[in-house]
Amino acid sequence: MGKFSVFRTPEIIIYGQHAFNEAAKETFLRGKKALIISDHIMESLGYVGQIRNNLNKTGVESVVYLGVKTEPTDVYVEEALNLLKHENCDVVISLGGGSCIDTAKAVAVVAANGGYIGDYMGGKTWANYKPVPHIAIPTTAGTGSEATDAAIITNTENNVKMMIKQPAFMPDVSIVDPLLTISSPKSVTAATGVDALSHAIEAYISRRAHPMTDKLALSAMELIVGNLKAAYENGENLVAREAMSLGAMQAGMAFSNASVCLVHGMSRPIGALFHVPHGFSNAMLLPAVLAFSKSNCIDRLADLGRYFVREAETLSNEEAAEIAVTSVKTLCSDLSIPNLKDWGIDRQQFENAINKMAEDALASGSPQNNPRIPSKDEIKELYRTCYNYNFALDNVSNK
Repeated sequence: MGKFSVFRTPEIIIYGQHAFNEAAKETFLRGKKALIISDHIMESLGYVGQIRNNLNKTGVESVVYLGVKTEPTDVYVEEALNLLKHENCDVVISLGGGSCIDTAKAVAVVAANGGYIGDYMGGKTWANYKPVPHIAIPTTAGTGSEATDAAIITNTENNVKMMIKQPAFMPDVSIVDPLLTISSPKSVTAATGVDALSHAIEAYISRRAHPMTDKLALSAMELIVGNLKAAYENGENLVAREAMSLGAMQAGMAFSNASVCLVHGMSRPIGALFHVPHGFSNAMLLPAVLAFSKSNCIDRLADLGRYFVREAETLSNEEAAEIAVTSVKTLCSDLSIPNLKDWGIDRQQFENAINKMAEDALASGSPQNNPRIPSKDEIKELYRTCYNYNFALDNVSNK
């Protein structure tokens, strides 16, 4: 008997322009008082006030937690959880980027199952009770967290990004409205866009990929490759913004069910120790890691190469795979993605942290899904390569 696969998605996905207007109705169907987890940027743009007004019209009360200032931490989870309990909220709405969504996932699960969010890492504690209903509304086209059953929460005591993945972390409803992404500045559009591309690529080359995830990953790659630069160059290009929102969501569904690989395994320690936002750290690593992995996934990278260069249809898979690697590198250059040195990370501090980062990357389990499974020493060398990586050069180190 063949090996079976599992595919999980939110109960309902609502996407397209003005989908945001459906949030109040979906909340009304699930609770009487909502905790909105967002940030001060979303408040200043008027989105928090807009959803509160819409909720009020349907008879749903709401309170707001705006404490998410960085990538999600266990402190944010505890603060928002305490507010939910104090206010007797029975539904959670996340409005913002992946940080707000992941914080809300954690709150919804811990509110119903108890304990510390770190207890759920690695399945040490399993969420046996249905979480508080969660409606996820992304305002960037990147993380895909609105369609995944995973959350990345930083343990503030040991500076480790905890990758927590259980079915209970899947939002009940995902509302994806490209109009909400127009406010994203160019740098955020670039970083989150490459983050979404890395999700699609890693889902496609993952050792845990299967036919369902392949279809979504391929569709996501085509949408992102064809529209990321256009969205970056003109943030009000709604055709590109809508394609990016759909592509990011599809990439999220793909990697949630196929798992990510070496890029994400190496990215999390950089974020935890040097506070580089997740999208940027993925983008900083992606070209070099693809070059490292290419020999073990030539046929699959060739598919990506043909999205970048249509003329590659007539080339061999080896040639098309090389186009994929060089095209991703060129894209990062065009989007002004910095390397780790240019981000401002001190070389000696980075070198001192490399051993821990390599250990933490391996401990996450993600590198084991990579087509070419790295040793600890190979991960350390990849970190060194990426420190002063030049996206503009034709030839890169591939030790």
